[in-house]
Amino acid sequence: MVSAKEKIAYGLGDTASNIVFQTVMLFLTFFYTDIFGISPAFVGTMFLLVRVVDAVTDPLMGSITDRTQTKMGKFRPYLLWFALPFGVISVLAFTTPDLSQNGKMAYAFVTYTLLMMAYTAINIPYCALGGVLTDDPKERVSVQSYRFVFAMLGGLLVSSLTLPLVDFFGQGDRAKGYQLTMLAMSCLGVVLFLLCFKGTKERLHPPAEQNGSFKTLFGSLWQNDQWRVLCLAAFFLLTGNVLKTTLAIYYVQYYLGAPDMITLFITLGMVANIFGCMAAQPLAKRVCKVKAYISLQLLAAVVCVLAYWIKGDQFVLAVGAYMLWCGLFNMATPLLWAKMADTVDYGHYKTGVRITGLVYSSVIFFIKLGLAVGGAAAGWLLAGYGYQPDSVQTPEALHGILISFTLYPAIGSLVVAVVMRWYKLDNQKVAQMTLETNSVAR
Repeated sequence: MVSAKEKIAYGLGDTASNIVFQTVMLFLTFFYTDIFGISPAFVGTMFLLVRVVDAVTDPLMGSITDRTQTKMGKFRPYLLWFALPFGVISVLAFTTPDLSQNGKMAYAFVTYTLLMMAYTAINIPYCALGGVLTDDPKERVSVQSYRFVFAMLGGLLVSSLTLPLVDFFGQGDRAKGYQLTMLAMSCLGVVLFLLCFKGTKERLHPPAEQNGSFKTLFGSLWQNDQWRVLCLAAFFLLTGNVLKTTLAIYYVQYYLGAPDMITLFITLGMVANIFGCMAAQPLAKRVCKVKAYISLQLLAAVVCVLAYWIKGDQFVLAVGAYMLWCGLFNMATPLLWAKMADTVDYGHYKTGVRITGLVYSSVIFFIKLGLAVGGAAAGWLLAGYGYQPDSVQTPEALHGILISFTLYPAIGSLVVAVVMRWYKLDNQKVAQMTLETNSVAR
């Protein structure tokens, strides 16, 4: 059993990660287009290029962590080593220098690239750490539920405090406000990463005789067919999710015509995220987590489609639909990450090689590809529908924001539900694998 104290310590690591991740998801596109002053088309292309490059580094980082040997473990040391660099680069990414348009584009490209590299260096080991805290399938769901509750608390901090802090620190200078807001949040993030490092313990280890060559590790990974299912699901999942969350600000400010309600809208979404994550463990105790995951994706898609018919003057109904979608979507999130740990066990069971870091990082590779495509699509769609920053939008642009916020993300959830029909690692199968693997080890 993993103690509640350790689960909380582990969850604080994702609070730290989400202070930056949710800021990027919710505000970075808006910051670049309306504060920093570069075009949405360039932002979309930059997101695609940087996130694709960043995604390629994920499996490399995973294989590095699998080959890491220290007295502190394989994964925990990276929380200690990269907490401060991650915080510093986060501030630089939200800094607006006095440069020409080309200079600003170059600065944005460099700092955003560094931010994604730092995020990879600390987040890949952090995610893999969750797979070595316990081998109990139910405890894994519990660990991930704690993790994502605390992750969404980080998101709640971001959604509720970012714009008020921007106004407080900036005093009319929004560029300065974003920079100082990110400085405050980054300092908190560094502290939380260090608490996560101190409060967790690695318990599962690869066989002592395991060959750690890159060829062996990648060869074993490819034999894991359930890993391939998760990779495909992760890509489509994040494509739709990022598209919706990126466009939330535009949807509220322009389609709903309520710019003063942006903070309330996204904050209530984060509250729904928290309750969704909290509900994951009770749900997994009563229902097969594979069937539950598929059902939740289908329900999330239905809510997205229904939201298309909400009119621009129906703010309360729009908030309700967004909260319902957030709750359903994030009820499924801990189930997905628990499946990653099960997939590590499956690979060990099938090939005799345990590659926790590589499995997590390669699934995150496809998550990053989804981030890249979803983020790029948001910028391209805004440009394609004729969006003009900080001005009255045309009917075509307003309809484009609406359809991109509702119908397109629904397609992502539907595809994920279809892909997950190929996933076979239910609780019974995982328990059987664990028993047989432990018998062989003895």
